[in-house]
Amino acid sequence: MIRLPGCNHNPETTVLAHYRLSGYVGIGQKSDDFAMGSWSCSACHLIVDGAKTEMSRDIVRLAHAEGCLRTMAEVRQMKARGELD
Repeated sequence: MIRLPGCNHNPETTVLAHYRLSGYVGIGQKSDDFAMGSWSCSACHLIVDGAKTEMSRDIVRLAHAEGCLRTMAEVRQMKARGELD
């Protein structure tokens, strides 16, 4: 859902990438899974976590925020189709 350059599009590597927003995260505290989490392939997750730094941090943060919105929209659609409880 993050869609950064280098995304491997592999659903088998999908994990939840937590968006770090000041005031909502800290030592030992992750952000809310639904409101601030994005489904992410392993390649995008490495970039979001800062392991790869060849892209502007602002671009990465924007792509991650958009990924959170896409994930929320998809979860709502899945619930409406009865695929999730």
